[in-house]
Amino acid sequence: MTATEGPSATGNEGPPDTGAAPRDRRDDTVAAVVRQWRAVHPGLDTGPMEVIGRINRCAALLQQAEDAPLRRAGLSRAEFDLLGALRRTGHELTPSELARETFSSGAAVTKRLKQLGERGLVERRGDTRDRRVAHVRLTDAGRDTVDGILPAQLAYETAVLSGLDAPERGELAALLATLLGQLEGRLGALRA
Repeated sequence: MTATEGPSATGNEGPPDTGAAPRDRRDDTVAAVVRQWRAVHPGLDTGPMEVIGRINRCAALLQQAEDAPLRRAGLSRAEFDLLGALRRTGHELTPSELARETFSSGAAVTKRLKQLGERGLVERRGDTRDRRVAHVRLTDAGRDTVDGILPAQLAYETAVLSGLDAPERGELAALLATLLGQLEGRLGALRA
């Protein structure tokens, strides 16, 4: 068992129940895994596992819970990310640009764009100079979909984070931004 494994999510579609007494912040699935590893290998530094394991576990639980407002609209997070990228940039993007914007593979973007196009949420047009290049834009229905879902999605995410007060959320966001910046720099250098 690694630090990211543990009991599966309950399958409830809403945010975690915050009405119960708060648990000790170190009494979670990862803490139990770390205690087990310390018993087996007492000389190993499990500090990285406590951070990476919790990030991975949080990501897994958030993915399992899915995003209720998106699900109600019949969209996956990945599809909404594509629509959102088109909406927030405010202009047409190529599939390659969308892949970079959403941290997705080109094949995944192509598949999602096909589905979103069939639903009338995006349109593709060929490049006048290079027939191999396509440009993607939101349709009016796509723009209305994003603008209609975003407030509910943000309210849902606020509820998910309601166990943290504003200073804790700010501190967590700053720490994650620092980590992300370091990882993007390192991984970007490795890809170059």
